[in-house]
Amino acid sequence: MKQKFGIDQRGNPITLFIIQNDRFVMCVSDYGATLVSLIDRKKNIDIVAGFDDVQDYVNHVSHFGAMIGRVANRIKDASFTLDKTTYHVSANKGRNSLHGGWNGFDKMLFHGEEHDNQVVFTATSPDGDEGYPGTLDIRITYTLDEQGVHIVCEGETDQTTLFGITNHSYFNLNGNGTINDHEVTLFADQYAPNDETGTATGQLLSCEGTPFDFRKGKLIGTDFESDDLQIRMTNGYDHHYAVPGSGLRDMAVCKANGLKLVTRSNLPGIHFYTGNFLNGDYTGHNGTNYGQHERVCFEPEYYPNAINYEGHEKPILPANKRSVQIIEYLLSDED
Repeated sequence: MKQKFGIDQRGNPITLFIIQNDRFVMCVSDYGATLVSLIDRKKNIDIVAGFDDVQDYVNHVSHFGAMIGRVANRIKDASFTLDKTTYHVSANKGRNSLHGGWNGFDKMLFHGEEHDNQVVFTATSPDGDEGYPGTLDIRITYTLDEQGVHIVCEGETDQTTLFGITNHSYFNLNGNGTINDHEVTLFADQYAPNDETGTATGQLLSCEGTPFDFRKGKLIGTDFESDDLQIRMTNGYDHHYAVPGSGLRDMAVCKANGLKLVTRSNLPGIHFYTGNFLNGDYTGHNGTNYGQHERVCFEPEYYPNAINYEGHEKPILPANKRSVQIIEYLLSDED
């Protein structure tokens, strides 16, 4: 099923696609290939923050529910060297590039097609788009089943480029209110500290004995008042975690309100963000204001700025090769 979702900044009509089964209702938009809503019919709550008209997605810069690309997170000084050529991409976060630039995937209009329990979005990012080389063909497939949401993002280019996506959904398993009662487990022994611009430094530090240790599970808000400089800099968590292994695997588990959300991916790590910079100015579904520490993001990704660091897997997509990047958000009753 689909319905009108308003008009974007270019005057294009936007469509909302609605897929449902016995447990869930999933709404996705062709603007930004965005996860707009995920309703648990059993609890009668929407666990994903979002808006009721595309203009809110056009006007806001917090990337609610959007697919992020060409490269998720930051590229320091908005430049990188690839095949001995230096490229300058959009500097939309101070001197750095964030989440693909001013007009990344989150501001892109995709072509959407509904197939049974799937919506397939396709688009082409032209050579030079936001400064990136190569014409990139993108295919993003959302599948809804009784486990939850499965996202497969495929990219193919005619010239070697960068391609490292994420999804930027904001979750609250209560539907509304604080996330301080959410218990989180992160399957990572190491995290990346940030510099003064919020860019990962290239290091990986041990979580052991720090506020960043979520290996055994703890309430999100346990260390919000910590004196740890990294926590103070970001008013919470806004950090990359390196998840051991390869292939599709569990990265994070979040529990609250009798629900369990499992994030799975085949990407190298995950960014853990606790809605530190939401200030209540955004009014979303059912008149909900999204305030600080009322939403949490689990964003599988490559190490931030990996293209400019040694020792980290780089999001390089060679010419005429295809990359398949997978993110799953699986929801069930808590054990």
